[in-house]
Amino acid sequence: MKISTLAALALSLYGILCASALVAQRVRTEAGTLSGVSEGGLSVYKGVPFAAAPVGELRWRPPVNVAPWTGSRKAESFAPACMQEGVSMPGETPPVVSEDCLYLNIWAPAKNMHERLPVIVWIYGGGYINGSASMPLYWGDRLAHKGVIVVTIAYRVGPLGFLAHPELTRESPHHSSGNYGLMDQIAALEWIQRNIAGFGGDAKNVTIAGQSSGSISVSILMASPRAKGLFQRAVGESGGLLEPLQLGPKFVLANAERDGEKYAASLGATSIKEMRQLPAAKFAGDGGGIVHPVIDPYVLPVSPYEAFAAGKQNDVPLLLGSNADEARALTDVSKVKAATFDSDLEHSFGQLPPALAGAYPHTTDKEAQQARLDFERDLRFSWDMWAWARLQAGMGKAPVYYYSFRQRPPFPAGSVYEGWGASHFAELWYVFDHLDQSPWHWTKADRKVAEEMSSYWVNFARSGDPNGPGLPTWPAFSNTDNEVLYIGDPISVGGVTNIDSLKVFDSVYTSVRGKSFAAQ
Repeated sequence: MKISTLAALALSLYGILCASALVAQRVRTEAGTLSGVSEGGLSVYKGVPFAAAPVGELRWRPPVNVAPWTGSRKAESFAPACMQEGVSMPGETPPVVSEDCLYLNIWAPAKNMHERLPVIVWIYGGGYINGSASMPLYWGDRLAHKGVIVVTIAYRVGPLGFLAHPELTRESPHHSSGNYGLMDQIAALEWIQRNIAGFGGDAKNVTIAGQSSGSISVSILMASPRAKGLFQRAVGESGGLLEPLQLGPKFVLANAERDGEKYAASLGATSIKEMRQLPAAKFAGDGGGIVHPVIDPYVLPVSPYEAFAAGKQNDVPLLLGSNADEARALTDVSKVKAATFDSDLEHSFGQLPPALAGAYPHTTDKEAQQARLDFERDLRFSWDMWAWARLQAGMGKAPVYYYSFRQRPPFPAGSVYEGWGASHFAELWYVFDHLDQSPWHWTKADRKVAEEMSSYWVNFARSGDPNGPGLPTWPAFSNTDNEVLYIGDPISVGGVTNIDSLKVFDSVYTSVRGKSFAAQ
């Protein structure tokens, strides 16, 4: 054999070996074998189906198991996101979308299936309007290198995920409709219970975690009897569903059904059969507000507040908190004026108790702008997290760890993030330790916070306690000590921030609870 031929053969064999090194260990699941990819020392499985495509007659039905396949199915590329418009976070690249979207992604450091590693299940935010399980910021590689398996799950959003309608309620054996996106989350957790051991994960050590509406989902899953036993820890970042139903009557099934009828009529459909025949693109938006969970007999029989107040929640260790400047990413206050502050609030939110506006004093326009940001922060995020922490600390046996994120990322001037500070979304770069995904001028302090914050989250997933070697002590929250971890550089411990204005919200909500209200 000529030398050139030998060289060519050697190169060919080398190429085959290199190619095989990029293929992750095959894993047998209940539906068939999966082959993933090896990336940076991890086995990564992308686009893994956890339920059948919710299309045709399966539109607006609970998810069903995926059909088995023969041979080995490639899990080497991300699946499309669920039908949606826009993006869940400014600056994000819009995802490819499809109604066939019930897939999950897995980052696994396990060397073999006999390991039993903690599992973190990430539930994306996006206001139940949009969001993607494959958004690069959510990739689990950095956390997986710290010894956990990370799973990101998809779920239906918008009207395809949350349409309630009398006809759907009648055809349901559970006499409910509207919570299909939540059912998807539960189905993904059930799939993880049945299959994660094959990836080296511990089905009895699962942490659900989410941000924004993903965090709202965490509060719901803790309250849902359907999710009992599917997870052992919970992380909520900047979102919860704890306000009085009296202020949100649209969450009541009868009212949501009426809204669903109006929405169907707006599309020219007179029946659910006709709705199921419409193109999926018709539902890629907010559907006139069809983007919220429903209090229903099956998934969420009572509101999360009621479940926690009665001590009937899924009682697991809870890590939660919010950011110091939440509203800066969401609210334009450039036109806010001191002279019209109260009337502007009333225009946006309706008539409010005088005590609420009075809790945010201001004299100048600049002070009024900050007051509006503070009001929006407390209304949308801070009160929910404080109430959630207090309810779990008071009625649960499992511990609570409460944080306030204060680190200000180096968002560059001229970018969509300019001036955000420690806003909504800002903690995500640090939690996932993904500073290098953005070419900004990260400081040593930023990298230190990312290392500490990601380690806290991994420690919590491992044991239910975020503390560990080399980390500042994070005390458990109680309703007597009220200790909160301030995450910044340096990390410190203090009381609940904005407590005076939060108490005003709490007083108003307490006065509203218990009052009867009629259907819309």
